[in-house]
Amino acid sequence: MITKSVLIAAAVVAGTFAFTGCEKNADAGNPSAQQQMFPAAVETIAYTERKIVQELPGRVDAVRLADVSARVTGIVLERKFEEGVKVNKDDVLFLIDPAPFKAARDSAAATLAGAKASLEGAEITFRRYSELVSTGGVSRQNYDDSRIAVDSAKAAVLAAEAALETANINLGYATVTAPITGTIGAALVTEGALVSGTTATKMAVIQQMDPINFDFSRSATDLLDLRRAIAAGTVEKVDADSVKVDLILQDGSVYPHSGKLKFAEVTVDKTTGMYMLRAEFPNPENLLLPGMFARAVLAEGVDKKAILVPQRAVMRGNAGKASIFVLDKEGFVKTRSIQAAEMDNEGNWIVTGGLEPNEQIVLDGLTQIGGMLARGPVKIIPRKPESPAAEEKSLAEATTGTDGVVPDPVEPPSPGETK
Repeated sequence: MITKSVLIAAAVVAGTFAFTGCEKNADAGNPSAQQQMFPAAVETIAYTERKIVQELPGRVDAVRLADVSARVTGIVLERKFEEGVKVNKDDVLFLIDPAPFKAARDSAAATLAGAKASLEGAEITFRRYSELVSTGGVSRQNYDDSRIAVDSAKAAVLAAEAALETANINLGYATVTAPITGTIGAALVTEGALVSGTTATKMAVIQQMDPINFDFSRSATDLLDLRRAIAAGTVEKVDADSVKVDLILQDGSVYPHSGKLKFAEVTVDKTTGMYMLRAEFPNPENLLLPGMFARAVLAEGVDKKAILVPQRAVMRGNAGKASIFVLDKEGFVKTRSIQAAEMDNEGNWIVTGGLEPNEQIVLDGLTQIGGMLARGPVKIIPRKPESPAAEEKSLAEATTGTDGVVPDPVEPPSPGETK
């Protein structure tokens, strides 16, 4: 049988356990009784001088482009060049059958000879009549007619000379030469083809590719933003003579030669809101070809008060909004939303709002800190940033046990407990 004294003792023990449980639950709800500590690399925000660089897509274009076209009508007899090589100005490219043009030249020469003979006869008659008109040997009318005949003969000679010159020019056009120095492409006509000077049959294309142009465009809005920043003093304009343009090719490689900005269009396209720029690049290896796509890297100014945050310190929410962990004066973690829509070439986010100089941010352990914040305040034990590999190892050692599991935060001892 259970005695009365045993029942009293059991009740006392149960009450003790109940009181202890209530005390622990009360402590669990008190953040100060369960301070969480976490070692992490931190960084103090400071202004950084940053070059303002634009990457703008565009296409390569030849400095000069000439269509080699037929200027007379005839049959192509011979092609005198090798396709795809460099040709010099006035090099012979094609021969068109010259026989018709030689015949036309000879005919024009004969016409000129006849016109000169007619002029000579008219002049003799005019001189004879000039001597007789004063003595009444010829009428005044005959004298006037002879003078007019001389003027007509002179005009006929001039016309015949022009016809002979035209015939010689057409004969010269039968030999097709290069109008510029450059690289010639494929022949567009073959031997035996009939080419027309009336419709200007295209026979080949020559392009000058060293140096070579790169045409690209940018938004007029970007230009306005840059000018406002320069006016506000946050951006220092780079001197135009020192501005260079680099080129990133379609495969991601950087073109080995830097170019220079030649000009910017003075008007904005009404339909696109863009204006055109042109840069010139040396092209000794003919690596750049007309029509090739690339991206121009153009330095336009210097921002002396840029705030840069390492990529690993920035978190992105479902809506794409950026946030970071900031330390307050006591070293506790706070979540802060920031404006960061652009990265620099070194992998840092460019922060345009939400951060000020001298504030401290957390660089690593963001996932672990986020999980700990759900259980209460987290205080950071600062350490200096290390190399990426050493930092990863140090973080693993600080935040995981021997079995690779993140340990629970250590609770401070309750009053009355021994350490």
